[in-house]
Order: sequence, then C-alpha cells, then structure tokens
Amino acid sequence: MTLKRHQKLTPAGLLYLKILVISSTRIGDAVLSTGIIQHLAEQHPGAQFTIACGPVAEGVFTRFPSLHELIILRKRSFDRHWIALWRRVVGTKWDLVVDVRGSLISFLVRTKRRAVMRGGRRKGHRLTHLAGILGLNPPPLPVAWTAPADQARADTLLPAGPIYLGLGPTANWIGKVWPAERFVALFTALTAPDGPLPGAKAVIFGGPGENERALAAPVLDSIPGAIDLVGVLSLPEAAACLQRCALFVANDSGLMHLAAAAGTPTLGLFGPTPASEYGPSGRCAEFVAASSELVPIEDVTLDAAIEGARGLLGLSPYIPAIPH
Repeated sequence: MTLKRHQKLTPAGLLYLKILVISSTRIGDAVLSTGIIQHLAEQHPGAQFTIACGPVAEGVFTRFPSLHELIILRKRSFDRHWIALWRRVVGTKWDLVVDVRGSLISFLVRTKRRAVMRGGRRKGHRLTHLAGILGLNPPPLPVAWTAPADQARADTLLPAGPIYLGLGPTANWIGKVWPAERFVALFTALTAPDGPLPGAKAVIFGGPGENERALAAPVLDSIPGAIDLVGVLSLPEAAACLQRCALFVANDSGLMHLAAAAGTPTLGLFGPTPASEYGPSGRCAEFVAASSELVPIEDVTLDAAIEGARGLLGLSPYIPAIPH
C-alpha cells in the first residue's frame, strides 16, 4: 500500500483520514451538526477531525473522541477571522472538508472532497439541511459528548434518588422567553400528586452572564428548593446533568438542543422563532409553538405546555423524533 505524505496507518492498518469541519458560532447550530460529525467518525474509524467553531460553541466539541484539533474562530473586524482560519488550515491536504457555514474557505484549501452548506434560508429543518450536504436520509440525530469527569460532576450536583425536572427559562433574545410565572405554574402542575412527575425537584439551567441570571432569577425565587445550575457548568457538564432529568422544558435555546441531543425528554417552547426549522431533535423531543411566527411566545398557553409535557412523557425514549 502506498501512502501519501499526509496519511498515516492506524494500529489496525487503516488509513488516517484528515477531516476539516467548519461548524457554527451558536450552540444550537453546533449541536445540530454533531449528528453528521458522529456519522463520519463511525464510518471512518481512526479519522482525525479538525473542527473550527465560535468560542461560545467550543464546549460542544471538546469531548468528541476523534477530535485532533479544535480551532476557535473569534470574530474580527473586516472578516479577518476567516483569513486567520485559512492560514491555519491551508497547509494541510484534507481528505474531506465539511462546511456548514458555506464559507469560501472550503474552496481555498486542498481537499479530495467538499461538502458545503448552501447559503440562504430554506424550508425544512436545519437538521435535514445538514444531513443533505452528505446525502444522508434520514438525518443522523445529534449527540452530546461527555467525559467521566463530567459525569462525576453531575453525580455530585444531582445525586441518584430524587426525580429531577429541568427548566430552561433563559434565551439569547427576550422574544424567545416564555413568562417566568408560567414556568413556575408548569412545574407546579407537573409535580403535583396527580401530575406525571409527582414530587420531582426543580433544576434550573442557564448560561453564563448577568442576562441569563436575571431571566432565571424569578423562577429560582418562586420554586422552593430549586437547584441552581445557572452559569456554573461547562457544556459537557450541562449535558451530563441534563441526562439525569426526567424531563427538560425550555425556551428555544442552545440548552434545549443540547438536552435533546443528550437523550433527555425535551419540550421546546417556541414563539416568533420557527419551530419547523429549529425544533429540538432527539430520541424523545417535541415542541409547543405559538399559532404563527408573527405572534409573541406569550401565545403559548400554560395548558398547551402541560399537554405537551404529558404527551412527551408517554413516548418511548427510543423512538427518534426527527423533524421533516
């Protein structure tokens, strides 16, 4: 067998492939891209993956077992971050470049094959668009990679015994935020003696920063004994903690996508953002949406959320929920 200079043999005698993935700046989009990345890793054992992403999404990929290098793409003026990325990757001859950003970088490096996302907004779910660049149908579900250290942290924060109900009352835009008092009322209804999760403990998730803390505060203050995990977890730790929840109800957010990828029964709440494009994707995931994308999230009633949660808890966690 003749090897090219950039290839090496694995212990099993297979070729190492060099795969470059240009992923997203946002957590939710990055999580959705994990399905095709995991698919490639399973199809090409021993492949070395270099992944470029934004700093906020870094934790989505840090525990990926086949990760060779993670390049953090920090935005610079006049798009100079793309020049910096090109300088980092141009010296390698790649076997495959997967570009979910549709950037010019994909066409400015040497590679045997390119899989590039077509630009512009289109109908259909983002997950199917991502799978389409590799010709995959049905699309592979997103995954959440964790390490033993993340699981150990989750064991400490959410020890075995109680039933945990996770709530995600934050988002990166106020228009996505369901009223805090409805999160509290939903928790009360679901954990009542005649509810589907009687006696469950509330776990409040949120990202770092003052805005996330402010959005979560009314819910934390209104639920006695709620476990506060706002801004204290890395993304792999959050995934491990979410896996310990019997249910996660959240606004459209990166944490919503991470929970669905982690296999947690996940109910997303959608107002003016399109659930048809960004609904949660996982083995047990659903959404409740406002009547149209033109009305605020307050249009999602408490009764609709309760009904959605009850229906979701009746699903088998092994039935994939793949949006179309």
